[in-house]
Amino acid sequence: MHSRGRLGRIQDRIKKLIIEERLAPGAPMPTETELMERLEVSRNSVREALKALQAMGIVEIRHGFGTYVGSMSMAPMTEGLSFRTVAGHYRGEDSLRQLLELREAVETGLMARLVAEHGSRRAPEHDDGAREGDGPREGTGADRLAELEALVERMRAEAEAGEVRAETDRAFHSALYAGLGNGLLSEVLDAFWDAFHRVRTDLAELRVDPRVTWRQHAEILAAVRSGDVRRAEEAVRDHFGNIRERLRSTAPESTTRQPRFDDSSITSAASITPQQR
Repeated sequence: MHSRGRLGRIQDRIKKLIIEERLAPGAPMPTETELMERLEVSRNSVREALKALQAMGIVEIRHGFGTYVGSMSMAPMTEGLSFRTVAGHYRGEDSLRQLLELREAVETGLMARLVAEHGSRRAPEHDDGAREGDGPREGTGADRLAELEALVERMRAEAEAGEVRAETDRAFHSALYAGLGNGLLSEVLDAFWDAFHRVRTDLAELRVDPRVTWRQHAEILAAVRSGDVRRAEEAVRDHFGNIRERLRSTAPESTTRQPRFDDSSITSAASITPQQR
């Protein structure tokens, strides 16, 4: 217990070092020798602390190159959500539905702000009052709506071909909330999406009508474009309600598959390019 507490304190000091020196993701960390001197601890203690921090995504150990500040992605959170959901499912819990409801609650709750953001950022068709030097309006509501329209059109084409790709569905949800300008929120929503679809693939074969998937996303977009908050919230609820109905046939006792854990389904942050010292 004593050594575990000491290891935690060393981890805290390394995290404090990253913050105080304002090291960005991908930046090289001090060498093991430098950390030993600065923290006044043994090499083994430094290595154990770095390994623990790597598991959290705080640092990235590149053997032969050194240690770098990690991507600090939501991959550990996704892994934890996925494992908890699968374990709960095989204990007889309705954990996949619970994870779906978590996504639904967050996304529905964001609709009012999302509709307001798209409306406030929508550039007028004729802006006679624009001043010279204002520059282009990057990321306007109109730009984002155009991106969403392109994704819905892609869904339509994929539905006609027989299946809406998971990547297109993910891109739609990511683009939908990107306009809120909250990077942490986007990462959390991505983690929820990753965890749900990873577990759904392992535990449930949902029979999805691709035309329904396309139409429901088209309705979400139409509701946002119309500026009608209630309609947008209902569109999101309908979308998740449709998935929920398909989950009813995946009760734990009817599951015959063995659980598998494939990290390839988790979206990891881009690898950090080693930097020579």
